Amino acid sequence: MKYIRIGKIVNTHGIKGELRILSDFKYKDKVFKKDMKFYVGKDKKEFIVNSYRFHKIFDMVTFKGFNDINEVLYLKGDYVFVNEDDIKLDDGQVLSNELIGYKVFIGEKDAGIVTDIIDTPANEVIKADVLIPYVKEFINKIDKDNKIIYVNDVRGLM
Repeated sequence: MKYIRIGKIVNTHGIKGELRILSDFKYKDKVFKKDMKFYVGKDKKEFIVNSYRFHKIFDMVTFKGFNDINEVLYLKGDYVFVNEDDIKLDDGQVLSNELIGYKVFIGEKDAGIVTDIIDTPANEVIKADVLIPYVKEFINKIDKDNKIIYVNDVRGLM
């Protein structure tokens, strides 16, 4: 099982066991939903999402079988993970960590192989021979079969 970190439990909300999760996960709609399995903390204890809502900057969840703040208070500060196999992505969607090892082409020029994905406050950045913002304005196409990322030839990028 491969775990993907999707956020951190930063606090509780109310007295009925609702948790505030701070998350910058790209495909929230695929993981923050009823009956999704979350794995919390270092020991990856399994919980099943009972309810979800978005509030201000937080993803608010309750877990099945937990209806009181005292039952979930110990989870505060823990990271939240999901099993990579449980994420059902649409065609053309790729998890960032899967891009490591892909070849990068900017126009016709070889820009190297992806060695890292850097998480910045604005967006993720693909690190190959150059740094490329991982946003749709720069990324033309991701070929999952051949493991190639085609990047728009933006003036000043290379």
